[in-house]
Amino acid sequence: VELDRGGIKVDEKMRTNVPNVFAAGDVTGFSLLAHTASREGEVVVNNLTGKDDIMRYNAIPGVVYINPEIAGVGETEESARAKGIAYKVARLSMAYAGRFVAENEGGVGLCKVLAGEKYGEVIGVHMLGNPSSEMIYGACLAIEQEMTLEEMKEVVFPHPTVSEIFKEVIFEF
Repeated sequence: VELDRGGIKVDEKMRTNVPNVFAAGDVTGFSLLAHTASREGEVVVNNLTGKDDIMRYNAIPGVVYINPEIAGVGETEESARAKGIAYKVARLSMAYAGRFVAENEGGVGLCKVLAGEKYGEVIGVHMLGNPSSEMIYGACLAIEQEMTLEEMKEVVFPHPTVSEIFKEVIFEF
């Protein structure tokens, strides 16, 4: 089995260079996050049982559990520039969500969305503020499903919630 980055080298279907041998989780050396390993395992099982599936690491969130929380998924401005991805960006204070203000008196909060310049697909979302860890899943879904800004505008978010800030920032483009 071939090694890479201190782990077992796999392709997007989690296959190794040895036929019928797959790897998932910490042994791949790619990510040490439990939720990444879980998704990698799903990809392995799906491919073993005949359901075509690929691992999309760009849709795996990262969270820093501090106060205020930080969460992000997909491209950052720095990574998009480094990859030569043309993008546009919008930011909005979480104070635009009344529930955020009510639950985080004097709290700091920001939601930033990156979208592809040509098609408007969501390529990155980054949040600062409580409860970012509970809201980032919506951005993961948007990236996993390659949703555009126009498609996101049609998604109904409950009100009043902090998570509706994700939809509000979409209207800033």
